[in-house]
This record gives sequence, C-alpha cells and structure tokens, in this order.
Amino acid sequence: MKTVLNFVYQPYKWIIVIPFLFIITMIISTLCIIVGILMTQDAVNVLAIIWSKLCCIIVPLKVIVKGKKYYNKNRSYVIVANHQSMADIPVLHGHLGLKIKWIMKKELDEIPVFGAACRSLGCISIDRSHHDAAVQSIEKAKKRLSQNACVLFFAEGTRSRNGKIMPFKKGAFKFACETGIPILPVTIKNSFQILPSDTLDLTPGSIEIIVHPPVYVSKHHMDRLDEMAEQTRQTIASSI
Repeated sequence: MKTVLNFVYQPYKWIIVIPFLFIITMIISTLCIIVGILMTQDAVNVLAIIWSKLCCIIVPLKVIVKGKKYYNKNRSYVIVANHQSMADIPVLHGHLGLKIKWIMKKELDEIPVFGAACRSLGCISIDRSHHDAAVQSIEKAKKRLSQNACVLFFAEGTRSRNGKIMPFKKGAFKFACETGIPILPVTIKNSFQILPSDTLDLTPGSIEIIVHPPVYVSKHHMDRLDEMAEQTRQTIASSI
C-alpha cells in the first residue's frame, strides 16, 4: 500500500509541492529582507513561522510536539537537536513556538535572497572548514541576539546519512556555558523517512518533535563539555 501511495504522490510532488516550495521560499525570503530593514528580528520571525507552516501544509506533514511542559516560550534556550533531513528546519521553526536563530553552514548564507533572509532573521553563518572563523562567527552572534531568542544547533554538524545519531560537536555546549543560557535537548523523529539526506525523495507523513527537560549550565561547566555533549546525545537518542 505504501508503494502505491508513493507512486500516486509523485505527480503531486513534482507539479505542486516542489514549485510551491520554491516560489513561497523566494516570496517570503524577499519579505524577510524588507521587514528586516524596516522592523525587528521578531517581525521577521513571524514570517519565518508562516513559511515553515506553509511548507508543512503543502507536503503535507503532520507535526506532533511532545514535552511542551519543559520549556517557556518567553525565554531563551540553546536548542540542541539531531539532524536527519532538510525538513527539520521548517518543522522546528513552525511548531515549537520559539524565536529560533539557527547555526547554518556558510554555503546556505551564499544562496541569493535566501541567505540574506536568514541574516535578517538573525541566523548565524559559520565556515565549518575553518574552526577559528566559525568560533568568531558564534562570538559575534552573542552580541546581536534579540530578546528571548533561541539559538538552534544541530550538534552533529551535518545531516545524518542513515538516520542514526552521530557524535555531537562541542560548540553548542561551549556557547551555552559562556552565555548561561540553558540547553534544551530536542529529538526529531521520522524526518529521515520523510526526506532522506541528499535526495528529493519527499513523502508525506508524520514527524515527532520530542522536547526533553532543559539542562542549566554556567561557565563553571566549561571543563565538562565532552561529558555534556555525550549525555545530551544519549538523551536525544533515547527517543529515536
């Protein structure tokens, strides 16, 4: 039955979904740039949420959020999540209800219109091939975060190619310790089946966002970065 449904879905995907996603991304990205010039990051965030929800509706994706009791929508967190798919960004942006600024690779920042829109939102571009430059980008980001902003780190550093969680890098935990912002572990479940990495094999379905209790840190925890990274990875992996 699943094979039949996937076959039937293909014309809809190529004729409706992919053109719609491209067009709506360009339109809302342009609006983000304009609004970012005239207004605040929070106003741009509203547009990002609209874009995210429209993306999920057109696919369509059913998004289930568990663990809402563990976070307050009016405070800042360092969100640490696993990364299975390109679907992860709209799923988190559109359904957590937080003001999310994500750490993105430099290549995305260089995409015309889209990159400028991400900068208007307050996203942080890093060059993963140059460690010192990446650190400097994150340092600058600390100074320009809007009130109650949350910084999203995909702690594996890249998308999983097989759906399994890879080792976590320490950048998110160092950032949390230096700023005193609590870590909010988040598990993204099933997005690999919706859109596997490096493919356009998009299918409709359900994605779960599982939010875990926050971890409160300070500069005193700087000597435990490896331990925190592994504990957080285990917490996130426990719900896969």
